[in-house]
Amino acid sequence: MTRRFQILSMLLASSAAIPAMAQTAAPEGDSAGAGEQIIVTAQKIEQRAMDVPITISAVSGKRMAEIGVSDLDELSNYIPGLNIQEQSANNPGIVIRGITSDSGSAQQAPRVTLYYNGVDISRSRGSYQDIYDMERIEVIKGPQATLFGTASAVGAISMISARPKPGFSAELNAGYGNYDSKLLSGFVNGGSDKVAGRIAFAWKKRDGYVKNLSATQDDLYARDQLGVRGSLRLKPTESFTADLILTYDRQRNSGTPFVSLALPTSEGPGNPFGSANLSGSPLSASVLGGKKLGLHRDVYDANLTFAWDIADDWTLTMVNGYRQFDSNELFDADGSAAWYLEFGEEAKGWQASHETRFSYAGDHFRGSFGWNAFREKNHQRVPFSTEEGTYIQCATRLIPGLACIAADGTVTASQATAILTNGAATVIPYSSVYENQGKNDSYSMFADGTWLASPSLELTAGIRALIEKRRSGYVTTVPNSVLSGAPLIPGQINTNGRVLRTQGSFAAFLPRFNILYRFSPELNGFATVSKGRRSPTVNLDATAGGAARISRIAEENVWNYEVGLKGNSGIFSGSLGVYYQTYDNFQVSVVGSDGVARTMSAGTASNLGVEAEVAIQPTSWLNIFANGGYIDGGIDDKEANGRFAGDQFRLQPKFQAAAGFTIDAPIGNGMRVFATPSVTYRSKIYFEVPNTEAISQDGVTLVNLRAGVSFADGHYEISGFMRNATNKDYLLDAGNTGGAFGIPTYIPAEPRFYGVQLTGRF
Repeated sequence: MTRRFQILSMLLASSAAIPAMAQTAAPEGDSAGAGEQIIVTAQKIEQRAMDVPITISAVSGKRMAEIGVSDLDELSNYIPGLNIQEQSANNPGIVIRGITSDSGSAQQAPRVTLYYNGVDISRSRGSYQDIYDMERIEVIKGPQATLFGTASAVGAISMISARPKPGFSAELNAGYGNYDSKLLSGFVNGGSDKVAGRIAFAWKKRDGYVKNLSATQDDLYARDQLGVRGSLRLKPTESFTADLILTYDRQRNSGTPFVSLALPTSEGPGNPFGSANLSGSPLSASVLGGKKLGLHRDVYDANLTFAWDIADDWTLTMVNGYRQFDSNELFDADGSAAWYLEFGEEAKGWQASHETRFSYAGDHFRGSFGWNAFREKNHQRVPFSTEEGTYIQCATRLIPGLACIAADGTVTASQATAILTNGAATVIPYSSVYENQGKNDSYSMFADGTWLASPSLELTAGIRALIEKRRSGYVTTVPNSVLSGAPLIPGQINTNGRVLRTQGSFAAFLPRFNILYRFSPELNGFATVSKGRRSPTVNLDATAGGAARISRIAEENVWNYEVGLKGNSGIFSGSLGVYYQTYDNFQVSVVGSDGVARTMSAGTASNLGVEAEVAIQPTSWLNIFANGGYIDGGIDDKEANGRFAGDQFRLQPKFQAAAGFTIDAPIGNGMRVFATPSVTYRSKIYFEVPNTEAISQDGVTLVNLRAGVSFADGHYEISGFMRNATNKDYLLDAGNTGGAFGIPTYIPAEPRFYGVQLTGRF
């Protein structure tokens, strides 16, 4: 601990050495710098973001509309320390301060808590949902186990939907853009002080932006998604409020464009920014569970919350949640027209949780205590389809002179079966399947208190005590190849449909300590020490004989040390934070030569970073904003960390920044003109560990714009938008499943999108 306190002292000194920022630091409200004093609930009470002694970026629904943000991955461009990679709605990668949470394994725990109206929805395949009619989104950085549960090992994203209000109000948005994109969204709200209801929805549809040359499949990365939310608020007395929120989220999106550089198409060499030829499996419907590449996903969510002022200064809150997801995604992992590496992923599961929290708010002390119960059950089932001769030839080049795919795009490897059987067979279909299962229970008690030692000084301490039971299952059906007499993919093990099971029980104590000091009414300083924990992985697969192989990956622990300044002075507002994190048993997922992702420990890791946000509002109609983050992090460069030593964290940029301005000015007769141009930058990232230059993306600068005119005192509005205005070519991801077979694939990020939107408010 001595070294940790030395590091914290150095961070305090470095923060105190920046007096200029003290004059411009401000409430860390809008991450994009709207200058408004957002009220947040990161500490389970309503506070100005400026008064929260942790680093938090909060963005209101209004601000998201101003900058033209309608998805979480777009939002992350404007929040330092946050990156979200939406490879698909079924496979989002969420990165806070360089640490990624995206594993689809049912056996592995998340690192980042996604909260939806106070309930943990962090299981990767069930976590993504559209953001519409939101009150605000809070991004809380650093371990927050006391406040947001054990999944918040490196931070939390809390999404709070708009609640029903007294009176009638409504909004309708309709939009159209390139790639035949269509938008229809809005809400209807009505009720009284006692009973109010709200229905909100968003439907988004767009053609694929990657042309697919296949005659049997659609263009890639088309989107068709629908979200519907119904909310009911009951407030029979001033002291009691009940909220029931029901949400449905649906995706029917076309295939992900995994494009191979090594395997050409009829248009020439493989090019992730050109056309693809992904034909999938001709047996897709019977083997993989669907006829076409793409995602078929449904998510159902129910939330029931009670808040009761039970006595003077005392509040009882009960939060109950249930979430169920059912998805099936088909993908062409070889990135070519060959019937070679065709996979599906069926992910199904449910989560149920209950939390009771007693809160006290007095003149000199405020705090809370309570308990939480969380249970989940889910599985990840991965079927595989190929043609034996094609697979053998593409994987091994067994027949000299016969390419996998010829330079003109012809799948010449399809001749291999006839050659290897001397004409006895021309096609030999092959399929296998593996499935991992997880059933996890966690029970915890927590307490968190703040002593208001003086008008200037607040001291906070909290702890969560956790007991969890993790149960893992594993089952495969891996037949032998007709041609080779062995499993076609080396390393795949056959349990012949027999389910292997194991379990483990664990306990932990997760503390946090915070100091808030008010230097003046315009400037606050804070310091934080907190511990985060990613649950141990009870990793289960099979040995060559089909017996259970259990590899328990120890829990990943992180200590977080942080100091910062927040303030508001005149037309300036901003914030500054400096942090240092240390990890032991840092968990990584590596895809093996059998196509299965396995968790392993990369040893120790560390992370030093700086985050800053600033806004200037010289007039009521002009706001200038900028933010930036720097991360020097990675797996420690020492021999004990083996092949991972010295690697930068995957999906972690060293530099990230955004800047722009918002104009919202009256022009007379109830009309206003508004515009928000912005520029975002992200430095080089690696898509995998161990790092390789071939699986990376250099720095990317994007230019975005939203502008328009409103009429009738804001009741009607017409606006235009453009994202990636320069049509920058860059990669969303690289490596992927194909990389484990020696043919990495590449996914192009979004091109230039533009369109127009009409809004009516009633």
